[in-house]
Amino acid sequence: MKAMILAAGRGERMRPLTDHMPKPLLQVGGKPLIVWQIERLVRAGITELVINHAHLGAQIEAALGNGSQFGASISYSPENPVLETAGGVANALPLLGHEPFLVISADIYVECDYRLLVDRATDLEDGTLAYLWMVDNPAWHTRGDFALVGDKLQLEGETRLTYSNLGLFHPDFFAGVMPGAKFPMLPLFRKAIAEGRIKAARYSGLWDNIGTPSQLNALDRALQTTDNAKKG
Repeated sequence: MKAMILAAGRGERMRPLTDHMPKPLLQVGGKPLIVWQIERLVRAGITELVINHAHLGAQIEAALGNGSQFGASISYSPENPVLETAGGVANALPLLGHEPFLVISADIYVECDYRLLVDRATDLEDGTLAYLWMVDNPAWHTRGDFALVGDKLQLEGETRLTYSNLGLFHPDFFAGVMPGAKFPMLPLFRKAIAEGRIKAARYSGLWDNIGTPSQLNALDRALQTTDNAKKG
């Protein structure tokens, strides 16, 4: 199975740090955010990776190269202008192929085993277009995104959760999005949910969406403390 890492965002809320460095290369716990993701994917046996980029994208390619230093093979999907999430994935479909693939954000820190998500590929054999991990609503997004009822997402409901930006997708999810078109993910989610074609599960492990310098610093301190504790 292949995976796409979304790394094209400008990181406006992370400025001034992102004025001269792309957000995925900002470091926590001694390594760039995107490297944490790459290493976890490789440990799960996912070594064929596609990374899109835009803002200062040459720095990402220079830092990661062809992926061999991580035991991976990395292809790049440059964007100019930025195509938003769905547009970015649709543009990269020739690199991703015709089988289900993972889509994850480069600026998410998550302590997980991606094999648990890969194992859900069988859920996409009945016309289901995506299998998503949902998380408890963070303080900055208290209303959540969608309701989880059993293993299906619904547009409304009592148990509303936040999309973790970690999911397994069938290429058909992006049908209708023209390559090179700027297109957000939300309309595709709403359409597929209304049709009953998205399954999901609640992920309860450590997850953090790094949006601001203060969040970056807090996570860095936490990881450094944990690392020092292990060494002690």
